[in-house]
Amino acid sequence: MIDALKTLFENDVVTEEVRAQIEEAWESKIRENKQAVTSELREEFAQKYEHDKQTMVEAIDKMLDDRLSSEIAEFAEDRKQLAEAKAKYAVKLKENGDLMKAFVMDQLGKEVTELHEDQKKMAINFAKMEEFVVEALSKEIAEFHEDKKDLAETKVRLVREAKKHFNKVKTQFIEKSAKLVSETVSKNLNKEITALKEDINVARENDFGRKLFESFASEYANSYLNEKSETSKLLKIVDLKDKQVEEAKAEAAKAIEEAGAKATEIKRINEAAERNKVINGLIEPLSKDQREIMTDLLESVQTPKLDKAFNKYLPAVIDGNAPAKKKAKLVEGKEITGNRETNVSSKADENVVDIRRLAGLN
Repeated sequence: MIDALKTLFENDVVTEEVRAQIEEAWESKIRENKQAVTSELREEFAQKYEHDKQTMVEAIDKMLDDRLSSEIAEFAEDRKQLAEAKAKYAVKLKENGDLMKAFVMDQLGKEVTELHEDQKKMAINFAKMEEFVVEALSKEIAEFHEDKKDLAETKVRLVREAKKHFNKVKTQFIEKSAKLVSETVSKNLNKEITALKEDINVARENDFGRKLFESFASEYANSYLNEKSETSKLLKIVDLKDKQVEEAKAEAAKAIEEAGAKATEIKRINEAAERNKVINGLIEPLSKDQREIMTDLLESVQTPKLDKAFNKYLPAVIDGNAPAKKKAKLVEGKEITGNRETNVSSKADENVVDIRRLAGLN
């Protein structure tokens, strides 16, 4: 059928309209056949599904009945065994309750006893530690006070040795200086006396000439300058007044300067007097040597701190035989005092300068 239609279509036996109708009828028939086949297949598959479903449900029901009956029987057996085990456990628990209680109390008692012993040991250890700390701290404080005391004694000893050494050096210097000054003065004195004699002779000659000139000038003025005597007197009076004014100004300025210097000097004297009063009041109970040492020690202390420094150095000054731990090297240097600035070697230098000046040496 299909081959015959294909031949007709290829040979153009039928018209296009007929050809279209045939194709349309053909397509319609194919669709109907498909629908019919589909319906039949669906019905067949539905019947087969229902049959398989029924068979499966029956098989599952049978399997469930078999499994459930065995599981229920096993569950009943397990339940019965569980009830018996509970009963046995209750009986066993009642029997072993006292033993468990006794065991727990015994263990608890042991733990409490160990806890008390540990607490006692800890308290003993804390006491030992506290005792060790207190002992070490007391030793450190004692060593600190001892070092502080040694420092004060060392300072006192250094001041005492420095004072002795300074006095010795001063004595040696004065002896050597006196010898040198004596020789130098003797040499220079001879030279000065010789020069003085020459100066006296020159002065006498000059004085004689001056007297001659003054006599001549006076006689000349009296003889030739009488007409100008009044003018000369007035000029002399004016010069004298100007000189007196200048002297008065100079004296006034000098008086103002002296007043300021006196005020500063009075203030310094008052401060020094107050400081000396405090120091004298503190060192009054001490002996002469102890006063000198304490005065040297307090020289570098400010006035408000004199009491504290005196109490600090007093034990070392009283104990004059303190052992020397380490000999310190005495170094000449500048010392800062409480109220003024001095130099350790300034006095000796001033003495040298004064001696050289008196000896006529530059």
